[in-house]
Amino acid sequence: MSLVLRAVAASDQGLVRSNNEDAVFVGGRLLVVADGMGGLPAGELASDILVKSVAVVDDLPDTGEPLQDLIAALGTANERIEAAVADDEARDGMGTTVTALLLAGDRVAALNVGDSRCYLMRDGDLTQITRDDTYVQALVDQGVLTPDDARRHPQRALVTQAVQGGPFRPAGRMVPVQAGDRFLLCSDGLSDYVEDEVIAATLRAYQDRQVCAAELIARTLEAGAPDNVTVIVADLEPAAD
Repeated sequence: MSLVLRAVAASDQGLVRSNNEDAVFVGGRLLVVADGMGGLPAGELASDILVKSVAVVDDLPDTGEPLQDLIAALGTANERIEAAVADDEARDGMGTTVTALLLAGDRVAALNVGDSRCYLMRDGDLTQITRDDTYVQALVDQGVLTPDDARRHPQRALVTQAVQGGPFRPAGRMVPVQAGDRFLLCSDGLSDYVEDEVIAATLRAYQDRQVCAAELIARTLEAGAPDNVTVIVADLEPAAD
């Protein structure tokens, strides 16, 4: 059975920030969320460069190596961010997180750098399929913090790597998929302030993707939304004959 990806995106600058440094792309088989950093306007520029650099993968034929295609596009984005920093010293330190999902047949490639996330909901169960590159996640891995402790930790937003013109190591995995799978890609503006149980309940409750995305943004605003928040809600459906 051939599968197609149906997706919508929503974004909000939140209740505190004066600008939105997130960037998002929804294509035919590629989804990307990037969360810029480095201050206005450098964070916006970094996430924009990244999304535009990676978006070209959506127009490429399926090579059978989706992770390598994403990694190559990230390398291009990294070079362009490095060049942008070299052009203006005020941009020094700018960078961006990224989480990306690329459909390839009956599998998806999921790749991330930083703390923007990708989740899979299958048969009502929610699974985080990316791993945060953060200080608190390292402490969770070491058994020093519980996941609940990490959510409330004052340094929860401290990323240990990002795409910012220097070396980085993206984490990627291939995930077998089936019709009925639902994916959520989001910046940490959602995942830092809305618990996974609430995210899961929202994904289950609203089958309409546009409504679901809007409800996820609403949950973030109810939580105070001190950060920008961006979400993509995507469903895998059988292709029409």
